[in-house]
Amino acid sequence: MGQAATLPQRKGSYVMELHEWYRKFINECPSGLITLHEFQRHFCDGTVGNESSEYAEQIFRTLDNNGDGIVDFREYVTAISMLIQGSPEEKLRWSFKLYDKDKDGAITRSEMLEIMQAVYKMSLAASLTKANPLTVEECTNKIFSRLDKDRNAVISLEEFIEGALDNDWIREMLECDLNTVKVEKPQKIHSPV
Repeated sequence: MGQAATLPQRKGSYVMELHEWYRKFINECPSGLITLHEFQRHFCDGTVGNESSEYAEQIFRTLDNNGDGIVDFREYVTAISMLIQGSPEEKLRWSFKLYDKDKDGAITRSEMLEIMQAVYKMSLAASLTKANPLTVEECTNKIFSRLDKDRNAVISLEEFIEGALDNDWIREMLECDLNTVKVEKPQKIHSPV
């Protein structure tokens, strides 16, 4: 799953691609469900190993909409489809849930720092990014000071979305980047004629 997630396209054969995506999901997760441990194994194998386990855990918790500790195909496909085809606001809304670790509707500086550290560590290990001249703490402080408009030491969903949409650098730093996972389009299944 993590090493070769397939992404459905809305053009033409969307239903067939969803079927193929489901077939791959079931092949890797025969129960139709994936646990945190399984997700970390697939995600980490497809990225940079243990360097990505913290980030994988938070992605899993964000995918797990109902909080039951298991991600089913519907939760998985809904999130991935939205991250591929969603509006900038929808993508940022999802990213907000990723950063809001305690799910209280606000992001603290420490929550943002934890996710930023995990992403930065993983990105460097995967050579997805060059070392930033700013430290992770400096990036977090810069983003936090620009987004926390009311200066109440937390970032609301509204502040998060508005601030990211108004600043390309912040938006790039905060959006969940699917390039951290190898993505392949599903192979067409040719049935014998």
